[in-house]
Amino acid sequence: MEIIISREKNIDSDKLMKLYQNVGWSAYTEDLDLLKGAIMKSLDVITAWEGEELVGLIRTIGDGLTILYIQDILVQTDYQNKGIGSRLLQEILDKYSLVRQKVLLTEEAKDVRAFYEKNGFHSCDRGTLVAFAKFQ
Repeated sequence: MEIIISREKNIDSDKLMKLYQNVGWSAYTEDLDLLKGAIMKSLDVITAWEGEELVGLIRTIGDGLTILYIQDILVQTDYQNKGIGSRLLQEILDKYSLVRQKVLLTEEAKDVRAFYEKNGFHSCDRGTLVAFAKFQ
C-alpha cells in the first residue's frame, strides 16, 4: 500500500462524498456544496490517496500563527489503524509547529481518545484547561 500525501484543496465531489459517508459523517454530506466551500476556505487541507482513492483527509481553520483548530480528520474505515491518520496529523503539526494553541473538539470514544493522546494531545477534562462549545 503506497499512500500519497497531497495539499490540493480542489477535491472531486464524489470522492469527498464517498470518504465522509464511509466514516458516517452524514451531516457533512447533506450539503455537498457547503462542504466543498468549507474545504476551499480552510486554512489547510491535506489528503491521503491510494491511487485514485481518497482514503484520508485533515483540514484546519485558524490564522496559522497563534491558533490552529483541527476541524476534520478522517480515514476510510478499511484504512484505519495503518498510521494514515497519525501521518496526516503530524504533517499539520510539523507545518504549524510554532503555533502555540492547537485545539480540536471530538466525540468521546475510547479509540478516539487513545488516538489523540498517542499524538501528544491532552484532554481538557484531565488538567488545568477548560473547554466550552456553543451549538445551534
